[in-house]
Amino acid sequence: MQKYDVAIVGGGAAGLTCALMLKRKNKNISVAVIDACERLGKKLAATGNGQGNVSNSNLSADRYHGGGAALAYSTIGNNYGLPSEIFNCLFTQDGEGRIYPSGRQASALVDSLLRELNLYGVRIINPVRAVEVKRGFTLKLSNGDAIAAGRVVLACGGKAQKQFGTDGSSYALAQSMGHKLTALYPSLVQLKTDTTHIKTLKGIRADCVVSAVKGGKVLGKARGDVIFTDYGVSGNAIFKISSLIAGRDGVILNISFVPEVSMERIVTDINKKAALGYPHGELLSGTLHNQIGRAVIKRSGDSAEEIARTVKNFTLNVLGTLGFDYAQVTRGGISCEDIGSDMQSKLVKGLYLVGEYVDVDGDCGGYNLLWAFASGKRAAQSIAEGL
Repeated sequence: MQKYDVAIVGGGAAGLTCALMLKRKNKNISVAVIDACERLGKKLAATGNGQGNVSNSNLSADRYHGGGAALAYSTIGNNYGLPSEIFNCLFTQDGEGRIYPSGRQASALVDSLLRELNLYGVRIINPVRAVEVKRGFTLKLSNGDAIAAGRVVLACGGKAQKQFGTDGSSYALAQSMGHKLTALYPSLVQLKTDTTHIKTLKGIRADCVVSAVKGGKVLGKARGDVIFTDYGVSGNAIFKISSLIAGRDGVILNISFVPEVSMERIVTDINKKAALGYPHGELLSGTLHNQIGRAVIKRSGDSAEEIARTVKNFTLNVLGTLGFDYAQVTRGGISCEDIGSDMQSKLVKGLYLVGEYVDVDGDCGGYNLLWAFASGKRAAQSIAEGL
């Protein structure tokens, strides 16, 4: 049976970062990466619509959620520039603080990782799953083989986007070692809503402020694109707000179509158009996309005040999400209460748990990948120091 100093289960952002940092610290450490996909780093290659949004300079503690939110923020610290340390390329930042490779090609980041890992002689075992991990450590693989390791890193990802090899089945590996799994929900995902008032808006995009409200309490809000669909709403504002809706029923979306314009100005503009003889259905012409304007007016009363109120507060009842297959990340995961600040299990010495596999999820905009990189690096530091 082949034995390695470190076996990493999962060839995504966290696992590949861990492998790279281990070899950079000590090239003599033997490392194997086990992954279920034909090509490693598939989810990383798709991030940011293929452009590679890997971090964000607007870093703060409230960007992270779940039981491990504090662990994530303390692990990352102020190091939003971590991708520059990991990848062999230059990075740029947009107006919202999102950090991308200058070439805006996420697949090039994966190529950078794999090229360097190949130079270091890291063993890649794929497309194969680790189906069992026994204390000691012995790993049983789906192809019938088995390997031994001095340390094991579980970087298996969550349950979101099973096309990337993450279907949630690998949570059983940590559970077999005594770790607990929290409730799982799709996050950064499109929302299903009541479509009664938006049937004519399919495919239309609008820049809005969206608030999630439950029982009269505002759970949070986000600014960005809202895209109307035949099932409800999509767009980056919806992805941002979706993490607040996970696991909750009875949530209402409040959409403000022109958040920077006051009610009074909208009323004045509507009255001006009415005085000029505009048809009733065109009283929001130029202020909103014509089809959105007609939908708002149809839903409102006849007065300018009622129309303006709907412009500022267009509500949709949330019925659910499109589920894990469409979600960018998983909310929930292996509980962090039994994971130390070095990402090592408190239950099994030499076992490490990193990235989306654990109960941490971040906002849309590069925060989840930053956590993956930081947790993979931290585990590598601990392992290298121990060896």
